Amino acid sequence: MEAVFNSVIPVLRIFDFGNADEFYQGFLGFAVDWDHRFEPGAPLYRQISRGNLVLHLSEHHGDGSLGIHIRVMMDGVEAFQPEISCKGYPYMRPGLETMPWGMIETGVIDPFGNAEAEPPVPCRGSAQ
Repeated sequence: MEAVFNSVIPVLRIFDFGNADEFYQGFLGFAVDWDHRFEPGAPLYRQISRGNLVLHLSEHHGDGSLGIHIRVMMDGVEAFQPEISCKGYPYMRPGLETMPWGMIETGVIDPFGNAEAEPPVPCRGSAQ
């Protein structure tokens, strides 16, 4: 049988699910698929998704590292950027950037230092 790679699921280290929920669900539009704790009061391990993108968020010591960068390949980044930028999330207004290799990118940094951000651009109809 041939080996087939299907997907990669990053495990992002987090410390506060309130901040994580505000960022990943409220700002980026992810849904919670499931939560797991080994026992009450134990660190939470959660799967979230939006479309085909799946991420794991973990409070467990040793799961993931803070400050990692992930690259998400997607179609429709030009529609996604204003969707999130115009939500009024107080900590970030990501912009679009055309990279030297021709790709158009946007980026964000979660409350735990994971990912990457680019300069903001005004929302349509705003006075910025």
